[in-house]
Amino acid sequence: MGAAWRDHGTTIVWALLILPVGALVAYLWRRRSRDRRDTVAEIGLVFWTLPFLGMLFTPQRAPRSIDLVPLHDLPSWISGDPSTALAQVGGNLLVLAAVGFFLPIRFGWACSLPRILGIAVGAAVLIESSQWVLSIGRVSSIDDVLVNTAGAVLAAALSRRWWAAGKAGEKRQILPVA
Repeated sequence: MGAAWRDHGTTIVWALLILPVGALVAYLWRRRSRDRRDTVAEIGLVFWTLPFLGMLFTPQRAPRSIDLVPLHDLPSWISGDPSTALAQVGGNLLVLAAVGFFLPIRFGWACSLPRILGIAVGAAVLIESSQWVLSIGRVSSIDDVLVNTAGAVLAAALSRRWWAAGKAGEKRQILPVA
């Protein structure tokens, strides 16, 4: 965790400080025009995802690299220092977790695990491709795509019971898992 805190500690602290302020502003702004569920989902999507994007696009002092071999990086994350494993695996699981958790709550069209899977794969590929194109010293890895996607799908599964509890009078259809 030492390297993760050193590299991203400021982003983490700012995110934790700004979240309550942003939540209050969004709540006051939207409370008359929207359902609270929508407001909470929008706040969750924005304030959970933006700090991770900030971390993912912070330039590093290293040459860019790419690893397109599935499950090549993952063993090195896990076999090393436990704090590195926690930062790498835990961090990558959380990157798109807000998308998986809040998107189906906010938007009825996203109420299916296969749709969340597709959205997460697309978002993760876009992130990794952007890191490569921007040449910011990051490793663009297929393992990041796999773990980011797994995090989104697991978070979606956790929020599934709230998908159907939509706005008053609006019926949200939960599509089958397969």
